[in-house]
Amino acid sequence: MRSVCTTEKIPIYLWLEDLEPQAYEQAKHLAQLLFAFKHIALMPDAHLGYGMPIGGVLATNQVVIPNAVGVDIGCGMIAVRTNLIDIHQRDLKIIMGKVRGAVPVGFNHQSAPQSEERMPSRMDSKTTPIVAHEYQRARKQLGTLGGGNHFIEVQRGDGNIWVMIHSGSRNLGKQVADHYNKVAVMLNDRWHVAVPQAHQLAFFPLETEEAQLYLAEMQYCVDFAFANRTLMMEKVLEAFRDVFPEMQHDAPINIAHNYASSEKHFGKNVLVHRKGATSARAGELGIIPGSQGTNSYIVRGLGNRDSFESCSHGAGRKMGRKDAQRSLDLAHQQSLLDDKGIIHSLRTKKDLDEAPGAYKDIQDVMDNQTDLVEIVVKLSPLAVVKG
Repeated sequence: MRSVCTTEKIPIYLWLEDLEPQAYEQAKHLAQLLFAFKHIALMPDAHLGYGMPIGGVLATNQVVIPNAVGVDIGCGMIAVRTNLIDIHQRDLKIIMGKVRGAVPVGFNHQSAPQSEERMPSRMDSKTTPIVAHEYQRARKQLGTLGGGNHFIEVQRGDGNIWVMIHSGSRNLGKQVADHYNKVAVMLNDRWHVAVPQAHQLAFFPLETEEAQLYLAEMQYCVDFAFANRTLMMEKVLEAFRDVFPEMQHDAPINIAHNYASSEKHFGKNVLVHRKGATSARAGELGIIPGSQGTNSYIVRGLGNRDSFESCSHGAGRKMGRKDAQRSLDLAHQQSLLDDKGIIHSLRTKKDLDEAPGAYKDIQDVMDNQTDLVEIVVKLSPLAVVKG
């Protein structure tokens, strides 16, 4: 931990020193909530989000806040270690071409609905009404990457070739998040709650029907995101086997970093909101990716109580998407990747929002959380597909 803010109702624990002022204000808003428990924890990749900083961890007493989970419910990482010890760039280019043909990216969906057997099973119009309404569209979103900071990356580490994917619940999660945040805003206004609407922290008490509906739909989206990453990984591994038929691989590590979970901390049952934060219980394996072209890490949690047993979910942005597109030099950012021999997705100025210069230094992020996780494998990038 780098510092503690004690000016609010409860403390704010910070695992970073370079937090932007607007994100700090958001953290102070959280620390003023009457139902916030013990303290607020900000991970070393924390930056501005909607209502709550991305890279934030909030525990609450009997309350759920949709914006403290975010719009990409269940977004997370999956990583697989193969038994390949090396790969020629010629073969890698062939594989990445096959991946682009097998996994829709950006706003693209599948041309046909995916098998219902691939979908999470818990769904009905009473307990998950938004999911039920979006279900058939979601079947075409299953196995798709999306855009923004989502990626498919081939990496080398610990003597093996790895595959890592970052993606979430696609439009299904956004529809659930948007719906319940709007309902929470309406009800909070009706109840005349003290939390200013401008803080974007509308909430549901857990005893309400709306809270139980949100939690059920949120969990479905978490499961859908898990299934989404699993299907994409299968497609990527199939592309590998087209070139390396005898390739084997370990069981995947598949984790989420946008969700709320009922947990016990400091002797009390609370609802832990992790928004761009990863669970890091003692001995638990996790994944912390860097930015495009930088190292990523497989980590093991240390179970730090002060972070609510959490760690960062990545490098974290240091500039907004529009700022990056305006201020970063395309040729320079491309050279950073080309000089490392990385097959990358930085083609035009509009891609600069995902350039290395748009993100914090992943080494600084890792140095700031040595009390949260230990590094198991350091991974260097070889090729990446972005949305």
